Amino acid sequence: MTDTDSTTSRRTPGTPAELPQTLRPRPAGAPREKQPERDTDDPVVDCAVYVQGERLDVAPSEALQVARDRGGFVWLGLYEPSEAELTAIGEHYGLHPLAVEDAVYAHQRPKLERYDEAMFMVLKTASYVEHDQLTATSEVLITGEIMVFIGRDHVITVRHGTHGELGQLRTQLEEQPDLLCNGPSAVLYAIADHVVDDFLEVAGEVEQDVEEVETSVFSPSRTDDSGRIYQLKRELMQLRRAVLPLELPLSTLVDRPNELVPEAMRSYFRDVQDHALRVRDQVTGLDELLTSILQASLARTSLADNEDMRKISAWAGIIALPTAIAGIYGMNFVYMPELDERWAYPAALLLMLFACLALHRGFKRTGWL
Repeated sequence: MTDTDSTTSRRTPGTPAELPQTLRPRPAGAPREKQPERDTDDPVVDCAVYVQGERLDVAPSEALQVARDRGGFVWLGLYEPSEAELTAIGEHYGLHPLAVEDAVYAHQRPKLERYDEAMFMVLKTASYVEHDQLTATSEVLITGEIMVFIGRDHVITVRHGTHGELGQLRTQLEEQPDLLCNGPSAVLYAIADHVVDDFLEVAGEVEQDVEEVETSVFSPSRTDDSGRIYQLKRELMQLRRAVLPLELPLSTLVDRPNELVPEAMRSYFRDVQDHALRVRDQVTGLDELLTSILQASLARTSLADNEDMRKISAWAGIIALPTAIAGIYGMNFVYMPELDERWAYPAALLLMLFACLALHRGFKRTGWL
């Protein structure tokens, strides 16, 4: 977890005057990717104030003040907000502009950062893509991102991607008021637990694909699975990028004292950490297994090619023998034995036949045919 420089101004959240109107300047270079369009113009998916674990439906513009007056916190859910929309929300809630920028453009690795009296956490989400048969071009999983801003009186979630909705999670969490009484960190725990559980599900589905490919590679029939294996490794790499960097943020939440994370919540995050480590080990094992399967597939392909070459060489040897005999008897010499005999022609044919049969039998014994 990183702290901002000491030169960063310290102020009370909710005083937007000191925040810059634009994000930090950038050097010239490749433009940012264009943000996907939403189905609606409003980035706010849901907004509520939670007081003693109970939900209060409040307009987003009034939610922060109500939360402070009632001693609760706001949970504001956003979906792919624009830079202007999130900057305005950031000014209202006192969010750090660097964290706002990361949340707008996404494409961040999982991390946890500390800004004054607030935290900013990035989590990668993953979802398994169902397919009838794994091919060399199959899409195995899709990823997205959830950014979480945590303050003393607010939680702001920013979701990117076509999956990973938090509506059902919010409903389930509202059925546990005792957990919500722990404040914004309870929401962070629920989101992290939800994301890691999805990782477990995705890893289980990918493991079935790996077993399918493994069965195909070691089947008696001749198959070429290198393309499927390589595609599966590429897709698994996305899951590795989502799971492996998550270990450090969760370790920070568990081991380092933090006034935004009550002592009672640290055991919850420890449980999430255990699940994340389990997924990490599973994904690492699947990747190593795929590497071994790929090597076995290439070895079987090479062995099959060698067998083909031996068969071709054997048949070429069989064909070469009668060709040599016919070539000898086709030479235009006057004095050649058996040319004037009636049995010379059938004898030559029988010689070719018996020679070919003898070679074929010899190649069969050595396993070349």
